[in-house]
This record gives sequence, C-alpha cells and structure tokens, in this order.
Amino acid sequence: MRAERPRRLRTLVKKEFIQIRRDRRILPILIIMPVLQLVILGYAVSSDIKHLRTAVCDLDRTPQSRALIDRFATSGYFDIRHTVSDDRHIKPLVDAGKARVGLVIPPRFAAKLARQETATIQLLLDGTDSNTATVAQGYVTQIVNAEAARILVERLGPKATAPTAVEPTVRVWFNPDLKSVNFMVPGVVALILTIVTMTMTATAIVKEKERGTIEQLIVSPIRPVQLMLGKAIPFVIIGYADILLVVLVGLLWFRVPIAGSFTLLLFLSGLFIMTTLGLGLLISTVSQTQQQAMMLGFFANPPFMLLSGFIFPIASMPEPMQYLTYLIPLRYFLVIIRGIFLKGVGLDVLWPQALALTVFGVAVLVLSALRFQKRLG
Repeated sequence: MRAERPRRLRTLVKKEFIQIRRDRRILPILIIMPVLQLVILGYAVSSDIKHLRTAVCDLDRTPQSRALIDRFATSGYFDIRHTVSDDRHIKPLVDAGKARVGLVIPPRFAAKLARQETATIQLLLDGTDSNTATVAQGYVTQIVNAEAARILVERLGPKATAPTAVEPTVRVWFNPDLKSVNFMVPGVVALILTIVTMTMTATAIVKEKERGTIEQLIVSPIRPVQLMLGKAIPFVIIGYADILLVVLVGLLWFRVPIAGSFTLLLFLSGLFIMTTLGLGLLISTVSQTQQQAMMLGFFANPPFMLLSGFIFPIASMPEPMQYLTYLIPLRYFLVIIRGIFLKGVGLDVLWPQALALTVFGVAVLVLSALRFQKRLG
C-alpha cells in the first residue's frame, strides 16, 4: 500500500503537467510573461533620479550666472526645459507638471561674487513627490558646492578656505514638510481602484463561464449590453466606495489635505474607472478560467504600478520606457489625483490627462464590448 503512494503522486503530477501543456492560454502566461516583466521592470525600476525637468529664471544675465546654469545642465540630473524672464512664470509650469525644479538667479549675482560676498540663488521644488524633492535638493547642494569651490580657487588660489561663495535658498511648494505620506496616499487610492475594478471585474465574468451560468444568461431576454452593465455597475459603486473610504482615512488618520475640488476628483475618477472596467472586460474575453484572469491581472498590475510614476519618477527611466508609460492609464490618473490633493489645480491644468483617460476608456470599452458580444454569439 505504501509503495502505491509515490506512484499515485507521480501520476497526479504527470497529469497536472499534461493539463498545463494542453492549455494553450496558461502556458504563455507561465513562461513568456515573467520574462516580459523582468525586461520591463528591470529597466523601469531605478532609485536614481535624473533628468528632472527644470525651469530657469536668470535675472543677472552675466557669464557667471550662465556658467552656473551650464553646470546644472551638464550634471545629468537636471534638464533645462524652460527659460523664463520672471520667477512668477515658474509656478504655472510646476502646476502643469512641465517642471519639477525652478532655479532663480537674482540680480547682482556676479557683482556679489566680485566683491567676495556670498551670493544666493533660489531653488523652487515641487514637493508633491517628497523623495524626488529631497534627492533634488541634495543634487543642488553638490552642484552649488562644486561651483563655489571653483570660484574660490579662481579668486583666492588652490588653498582657498573662505566661506562659501554661492548659497542656495530652498523653497518647497505643495508639500513643505516633504511628508512621504502626502505623496503615497493619493497613489494608493489610484492603485486600489485599479485592482478592484480591473481584476475583480474580469474574475466575476469568468466565474459565470466556469459555473456554466453564462449560457443561462445568454438564452435569457437579457441583452449583451445589459449583461455587461449588470456586471460592471456593482464594481463602479464599489470603486467609488473605496475612494470615499481611502480618502476619509487619509484625511482623518494620515492628515493628508485635499487642496483642490473633491467633486472634480470624483468626476475624473469616473473616467479612470471606465478605463479599468474596460480592461477587466477585455481580460475576461481572453480568459477561460478564474486562474487565467487572475494571472493576467497579476501581470498587468506591477507594470501599471511601476511604469506609472507611482513609486519611481518617469523622467529617470530610459527613453524607450518613457514612451511606453504613455500606454499606462494609471500614469494620467496619478497626475490628476496628486494634482488635486496637493496642488489644488483644476480642469484647466488637468484637461490633457482627462482627455487621455477619455480616449483610453472609450477605446477599451468599445473593443471589450465587441469581443464580449462576439464570445456570447
């Protein structure tokens, strides 16, 4: 009897491998998708922060001020994207996400250096991403110290020990205390919406296939569109309930403020929910079992999280990966939710992200509906 047990176990293991081999859908998921995840995430996941979009306001316009700007531009950490004539023009650029760093060189910068006085520059940081702002502040300190050392050597010789020639004055916008919780809580809202509305919608529909009840629904008077809506609406309601719950916890427990319109947040969340529901329906049309649907959802969630800017800045990714992030709907929603929470911006600033989510949502829903009706037919 004991000798039979190992043989039975081997038989069961063999049978399981045969089933996996015969399942043409699950085999690529088990073999190809892990490799794709490794390639994508291997390039995307980086703690190095480079190529920060920078706006410069040079009010001195001297060779010394241009030399300091050149040192920033050639450091690899800052990309000079905008040059403005008034420091008041920097904030709109930061609001719109076109700049993460503002550098202001005041008048008489070179004159103070010539008189061997300490010259100050102003650094304006977007504090919505506290980690990026902290690292950027450290980079600025390194660059300024190096430039100050160069100026002192030119002025006093290689043995100069005078005080620092250039000193940065740092001002952090939107998140002055650089609290990471203010950056993470809005992102968690977006991530929860993605998981609930996409993965759960896919598994709920596939569950009907496994139980055989989908055939009963097909022969009933219910139309395919009604069936889709009947499956999707509960998860829309659950998604909004999750938004209210997480926002309430963020406000009361973590003390994360909402600087913008909560009504606008709910409206634009609807656009994102439309997109993730469409993706969930699309997953359900290519899955035969809940296991397949869950694995497809598992494959989609990590790239969504890591390529969207949820943790790692998109600007620090390789250029091909940056283009790939435009295909991630979560990228646009993170800009929206963090912009409303921390910056208090409105639709006049967030309309490009809202438009992108609308296009994504309509396209994915139409494609999912066509495939869904075809499968039912």
